[in-house]
Amino acid sequence: MSHVLVVDDDAAIRTVVGQALRRAGHDVTSVETLARLDRVLADGAPDVLVTDVILPDGDGIDHIRSVAQRFPALPIIILSAQNTLTTAVRAAEVGAYEYLPKPFDLDALTHAVAGALARGGVIVEDGLGEDDRALPLIGRSPAMQGVYRVIARVVSTDLTVLVSGESGTGKELVARAIHDLGPRRAAPFVAINMAAIPRELIEAELFGHERGAFTGAAQRNAGRFEQAAGGTLFLDEIGDMPMEAQTRLLRVLQSGEFTTVGGARTIRTDVRIVAATNRDLSQQVATGQFREDLFYRLNVVPIALPALRERRQDIPLLARHFLENAARQGLPKRRIDSHALDVLVTHDWPGNVRELENMMRRLAVLARDEVIDGDAVRIMLGESRSQRAQAEGVVDSNLAAAVRAFLTHLATTHPAALDDGTLYERIIGEVERPLIAAMLARHGGNQLRTARAMGINRNTLRKRLDRLDIPTGGVEDAVSTLR
Repeated sequence: MSHVLVVDDDAAIRTVVGQALRRAGHDVTSVETLARLDRVLADGAPDVLVTDVILPDGDGIDHIRSVAQRFPALPIIILSAQNTLTTAVRAAEVGAYEYLPKPFDLDALTHAVAGALARGGVIVEDGLGEDDRALPLIGRSPAMQGVYRVIARVVSTDLTVLVSGESGTGKELVARAIHDLGPRRAAPFVAINMAAIPRELIEAELFGHERGAFTGAAQRNAGRFEQAAGGTLFLDEIGDMPMEAQTRLLRVLQSGEFTTVGGARTIRTDVRIVAATNRDLSQQVATGQFREDLFYRLNVVPIALPALRERRQDIPLLARHFLENAARQGLPKRRIDSHALDVLVTHDWPGNVRELENMMRRLAVLARDEVIDGDAVRIMLGESRSQRAQAEGVVDSNLAAAVRAFLTHLATTHPAALDDGTLYERIIGEVERPLIAAMLARHGGNQLRTARAMGINRNTLRKRLDRLDIPTGGVEDAVSTLR
């Protein structure tokens, strides 16, 4: 029978954990302090050690360093109510087999113990630097705990990471955390946004160019791969990379070598790649917009960042953090009351963390009182919705409102349409026709580019054009369909 040693100063946790582990067939010893832990270890190591972080006589993680040195093969599972990225990284740093944030599921703990016994533990080498380093990622929600745990496991490796998530969720912050906590932290962190570079210049930006390589190339320029030598290269919005550049990037990832545009000398690359996208790359692979082999090269370790509406419990923490940051940058110092936080928590935040940060900075400048209340937040949110609607050039702020207005119009002008079985096709047609016409106009009548932008194949687009009788003679014809 395996022996599990549990260290926690909470008697209730010791009881329920002990019961769960005994039901799973383990012999369990429970202690409440680090001093008692040392006395038990003096008689020999258990098969698995489960320990809390904050204990009456010290920090469990700091103490585990010496335990891990004495018993390098001992699997250690760390529990903690301090659900931050720093805690997850510290747990990985001392060689923990698993880190479980409180409150944890008892089944997850028993599975972790079983895995530790089966695999004999996983030793993670030291070398991440200061334990209490200030990190840009903030949040203690369960959704963020999964992100922290993956980051903690990959920082000491050079595995390629693909960060996915909606715009504004903080994908670059994840990339920076991976770089700053890893062995390459003393080398450069270089970021490049694929969506912000003209297609014809992407290869020169990535790999550099020689003098005279193209019109305007008056001197040799080092590309981002050279600039990031020894460090991390962050490829943001990788889903916007043109196909020809994808091909060359794949060759570099496969061979570890590249040449500059217009050059002949082979340069050996030494960078860690972290890519990010707000698109569904697997869907782009299916529609031929992204190379399948490149996708698998990039997607070695996937990290999916949750939208802010999926981690609402982090909103108060983030809001206070952004107000403190604003004050440090010279903006008026503000506090926020509980009613205002309730309003923030119920908002859906389509712009995610970036939108929340901008909102808190505006409140810091424009709020009349030192304490921001619920009314101030409601007014600011209302103004933001109005500004967004005006920027989009629409009366209704979302498609749902437009659909409801169209149904009301039909009920008055053509009531039979609500019951004759044609309603679905009518609604879809009302949306599909202007959408296709506008995208066709946007891409100069080019059907292939239009299909790619919409995420459908060219044959499907042609069928839609024929069925909806949309002219394809060029930009002018397409624009005329919108009038």
